[in-house]
Amino acid sequence: MPAISASAPGKLILCGEHAVVYNQPAIAIPVLSLSTTTKIFAHPTAPKGEVIINAASQRIKENIHVLPEDHPIRRIVELVQANFGLSEMPACEIQITSTLPIASGLGSSASLSISVIRALSEFIGHPLPVERVNALAFEAEEIHHGNPSGIDNTVIAYEKPVYFERGKPLQFISIGTPMHIIIASTGISASTALAVAGVHDRWQKDPARYEALFTQIGSLSRQIRQYLTQGLTKPVGELLTRNHSLLQEMGVSCPELDQLVNVSLAAGALGAKLSGGGMGGNMLALVTEETSPTIEKALTSAGAKFCLKVTLPASMEG
Repeated sequence: MPAISASAPGKLILCGEHAVVYNQPAIAIPVLSLSTTTKIFAHPTAPKGEVIINAASQRIKENIHVLPEDHPIRRIVELVQANFGLSEMPACEIQITSTLPIASGLGSSASLSISVIRALSEFIGHPLPVERVNALAFEAEEIHHGNPSGIDNTVIAYEKPVYFERGKPLQFISIGTPMHIIIASTGISASTALAVAGVHDRWQKDPARYEALFTQIGSLSRQIRQYLTQGLTKPVGELLTRNHSLLQEMGVSCPELDQLVNVSLAAGALGAKLSGGGMGGNMLALVTEETSPTIEKALTSAGAKFCLKVTLPASMEG
């Protein structure tokens, strides 16, 4: 039997991170140039239930039952198993590879979950619709992050730009003109769960201040959606920079992120901000084709560990 293979991309939060957990809207885009791939090899002569996890990036090659009960990969496999009502999984090896850096705000955990869910459901013989893949991936995200908004798994599952508001129907976004973005990494691993928990603690201590910050960020997301649809890049950039200032006030930035944001703006970026949980990870800069090389060079000189240019193509979604 040939190997079953499935992939899932990364993601980038354009605006609205953290506030989205408190029922404000956020916008996210898929990063199709980075992905997680899961291959499943059947082991028909092995005992039923013998599942080998082979994830080189995590230095794992173990029987699934050797992994801790709360290990993310084990829990994803068990979610799929429960979904199909299986007492045991068919014997197999699950091989996972990824070009996504871990703990960098690019959706590595949701990408892994969706890749594994897609591959396993096909291996079992019942490929799941995207809605069900998304729902199972959200359950996995709850295990990983405690109180996720659901935006990561949603944009990765559908592989389209999304306007996401917790508890409301999913909306895709119409993009009026191509948008060019440089993602730059601080090289600092950052836990989304810890960042979210930190904001929650500060919100509990000063709810009025944090509710005001969340509301302002939600307003920016609504405006940015409108400008994206209209193809107006300059005002999008200005609002992205404003979003970064609010995230600084929220306490989720760090000196390394602030430096990369300031350097990109000084080099001609239309706007810049941290992306994701913060406290490290990545920032993004909205650029033009003409300014992109200069800004990328400036970011690298300022200490960015890697830069990746992505283009959000014009689309008729909406």
